[in-house]
Amino acid sequence: MSLRHVFFDLDHTLWDFETNSDRTFAYIFERNRVALDLERFTETYRPINRKYWKLFREDKVSKSDLRYSRLREAFDALEFEAGDDLIHTLSEEYIAYLSLNNQLFAHALEVLEYLRKKYSLHIITNGFEEVQHRKLASSRLEPYFEHVVTSENVGVKKPDPRIFQYAMEKAEARPTESIMIGDNYEADIQGALNVGMQAIMCEFNGELPREDVTTVKTLLELKELL
Repeated sequence: MSLRHVFFDLDHTLWDFETNSDRTFAYIFERNRVALDLERFTETYRPINRKYWKLFREDKVSKSDLRYSRLREAFDALEFEAGDDLIHTLSEEYIAYLSLNNQLFAHALEVLEYLRKKYSLHIITNGFEEVQHRKLASSRLEPYFEHVVTSENVGVKKPDPRIFQYAMEKAEARPTESIMIGDNYEADIQGALNVGMQAIMCEFNGELPREDVTTVKTLLELKELL
């Protein structure tokens, strides 16, 4: 059966999370007079953030735990004195201002314009409901997608098969005519393959491509594959 539906992850796939996150921290640090070198902070924070998102996917931490603990652990690692009041303020402002930044990966809109002429496009994301829709709107991505499915709305997170099944039901898509495109091997790729979808992995940070899945180094390569 021919391909009809393309499902995208959002963060780290279309929406340049790290760039937008760094810009947000620069702004809220200045607002709150946090005297800490931004580059030093982000180098420490990024792997901690990835660790907490993995724990969140596995239901080992709550949404509020993730938002607080990733900052607490980063500040502690840097031996920067930050009280709970400051951490809660930064956590809230980070969520409030993050979606105002709208840097996309190169060629994102060009590729989506090309794909939507051939396929129905959809989003499956583990991001928070209130934030992801604002990101889509501010970055001009929203008009390209027929359905946006968030883990918070469904109640389960990728790679749980139920979120993929829910998304396909909404799109009236069969697994054999669907493909998932994302950056996380466990959540996006294995999750999709486990329900019978095809998958393409985005490796934008110079990692070696995995041999068991089709990999792209830029979004522009999707025009050749699809």
